[in-house]
Amino acid sequence: MLLFIGVLFFFDRGLLAMGNVLFLAGVSVILGIQSALRFFLKPKNFKGSIFFVAGVVLVVWGWTFIGFIVELYGFWNLFSAFVP
Repeated sequence: MLLFIGVLFFFDRGLLAMGNVLFLAGVSVILGIQSALRFFLKPKNFKGSIFFVAGVVLVVWGWTFIGFIVELYGFWNLFSAFVP
């Protein structure tokens, strides 16, 4: 929800960063920390994980639009296998 509000408020850096942190925390709570780490560090998912983390870093550094696009690419690489 915070990611959506951050985009609505013209890529607000604070809201996007909080949304990213809460997304990662939610995945860790749902899957467990070890399973989440195994998921993100699988060789098949490594490219998506790198792009997602790079996007988070870019958002925190202030390059919100470019960071958000990089995050979306990483998110798609990570979770595209779940889409039918």
